[in-house]
Amino acid sequence: MTDSVLYEQLNRFSTDLPTLQGSDFERFTSLAQSLIDTATDTQTLQEVRVNLTGKKSHLTLWSKQLGGLSADDKKIVGGYLHGVRTTINERLQTTQNTLEAKALDAKLQAQTIDITLPARGQDKGNLHPVTLTANRMQAFFRQAGFEVAIGPEVERDYYNFEALNIPKTHPARAMHDTFYFDAQYLLRTHTSSVQIRTMEQGNLPIRIICPGRVYRCDSDQTHSPMFHQLEGLYISEKTNFAELKGLIHEFLQAFFGKKLTIRFRPSYFPFTEPSAEVDILAESYAGGGKWLEVMGCGMVHPNVLENCGIDPKKYQGFAFGMGIERFAMLYYGVNDLRLFFQNDVRFLKQFG
Repeated sequence: MTDSVLYEQLNRFSTDLPTLQGSDFERFTSLAQSLIDTATDTQTLQEVRVNLTGKKSHLTLWSKQLGGLSADDKKIVGGYLHGVRTTINERLQTTQNTLEAKALDAKLQAQTIDITLPARGQDKGNLHPVTLTANRMQAFFRQAGFEVAIGPEVERDYYNFEALNIPKTHPARAMHDTFYFDAQYLLRTHTSSVQIRTMEQGNLPIRIICPGRVYRCDSDQTHSPMFHQLEGLYISEKTNFAELKGLIHEFLQAFFGKKLTIRFRPSYFPFTEPSAEVDILAESYAGGGKWLEVMGCGMVHPNVLENCGIDPKKYQGFAFGMGIERFAMLYYGVNDLRLFFQNDVRFLKQFG
């Protein structure tokens, strides 16, 4: 019988529970099983499931009437209903498993690869867009006389915070959602710790950039628990803010390959004073007419110099820092940071 005929016969059953006999329940169960067997895919089976066990189904309407029966009748009829429901649910589940297995098998068959076909060759690999961006940034600063310095990613609290003029009670710690191992060790939240380690060595003057991975408890469209920073430091007897401003102007215009409208906006960082955020006008390179913050910078705080054994009355310096992923997003026009770490080859091949 077709499913329409089965539906018609099932609908003929009385919804008045007391008028039904055991044979009626047996007949209903048999028709329900036949209807379930007509389902050819999971969507059709779901429609059958709703008709047989849903809020408006015979089973539901019958179950609501059990409370009005006598104790003896309730026991007998309740047993019938329980048997009907159990049998139907078991057949529904069995059919569901069978249909899902068939669908999966069909999908696998469609994706089968003929290993006897001639080889198509191996695609040539390419550098990751974050690596390409980091290399582009480092190339500029190397040409400007900066050396690359590296340091540990598992860092002591002293180098990550204390020496940078951020004591344990300082509110700036709230700006860094930190992964701690214990009270002393953590995953560094910035590469500024490399600057401290370099300044402690006392080989002045210092002109370094510090690229590397950093970690913070943050994850969304524009943040990642692990990301990359590039920070710079220049310490000498004559370094000044004008030199910092000129360097940043040259870097941004060289990186984006266009003349940019740039502004330095007063800000606060515990390890620099004065401090500034650097913004670029979006219409200068991408269209949109909005200011975008791209990096922070400032003159190294005297307390930081003293913590590293450098005389702040004789030496001064500037520091700057930026997120490599952020520059990659701006340069390549990517609007979701997470794409860089999902390892989708279709996305990554675009940067070859």
